[in-house]
Amino acid sequence: MLALTSSLSDSDWPDSIDRETGVFTYYGDNKKPGRELHDTGRDGNLILQKMFNAARSGIEGRREVPPTFVFSGAGTWRDMIFLGLAVPGASDLDSSEELVAIWRTAGGQRFQNYRARFTVLDAPVISRTWIDSLIAGNPDEAAAPEAWQTWVKTGRRRALMSTRSLEYRSKVEQLPTDKEGEAIVAIIREHFKDRPHAFEHCAAAIARFMMPDVVTLDVTRPSRDGGRDGVGQLRVGAGPSGILVDFALEAKCYSAQNSVGVREMSRLISRLRHRQFGVLVTTSWVDLQAYKEIKEDEHPIVVVSAADIVDLLRRNGKGSASIVSAWLAEEFPAPV
Repeated sequence: MLALTSSLSDSDWPDSIDRETGVFTYYGDNKKPGRELHDTGRDGNLILQKMFNAARSGIEGRREVPPTFVFSGAGTWRDMIFLGLAVPGASDLDSSEELVAIWRTAGGQRFQNYRARFTVLDAPVISRTWIDSLIAGNPDEAAAPEAWQTWVKTGRRRALMSTRSLEYRSKVEQLPTDKEGEAIVAIIREHFKDRPHAFEHCAAAIARFMMPDVVTLDVTRPSRDGGRDGVGQLRVGAGPSGILVDFALEAKCYSAQNSVGVREMSRLISRLRHRQFGVLVTTSWVDLQAYKEIKEDEHPIVVVSAADIVDLLRRNGKGSASIVSAWLAEEFPAPV
């Protein structure tokens, strides 16, 4: 069997678990330059490669995949939190997206590491009998969780999914909770403090990080009230069967003390036409009343708050304030 442990707090390699879909994103062991992709301690990356290859090789291959137990740090000494029993891949991903070798740069050197996607199975209880049989090298299939047996026999993943009891987030949930995250947002605010309209282009780039299937996204000219809008199209589906869905973008480069309220949200909602959705990107947070209203009235608005911006940047290799500063200077330079 295999144990994957993560602090879930490495800004350069942001392991994460989506509790609503059951997908666990895990980065491999080659986190510094100077080594080949599979030349890692304890052969961690080589194990990932073999596991994912076996998972795609039918029932006999799946029988060779070790049960993977995922743990995260609890933040207290060596205490750990058990996140669940996981299997390689995810039902909503193409096989080419399940295990990807990505490039990163550190110290002026480029190197590769794996980004792996697992599915946490709906297995609320793990039998000690099964674990003992795994340790003994003679797995007792009858003692294995039903979701694991189903995956081995059919390849179908029964994910452990859960919906949020509250669909709107508090201020604390919308703002970064770590110093590096706060520094990243501060750098963005500082870069655009005298050019609020220019932040629209940065917001468009962030929206593309969140929705890779965006086909077009154009920032329109300034409107009379000083704001700027972006309009775009998102592809849903692939090939000839795909469709394009229109959306509107609104961006607010605010300080952490200035929230997006009902007035700004109403402005975005008023611009949505039939079968459109809206994307709000802000370096601050959405006021509770405004957030409640869009949820209770079922307005199709995607909220990208300061914490979301930090998360998206980290997922795209921009995990520090210095890297984000360089990115901003290169992509959105101030006029000479």
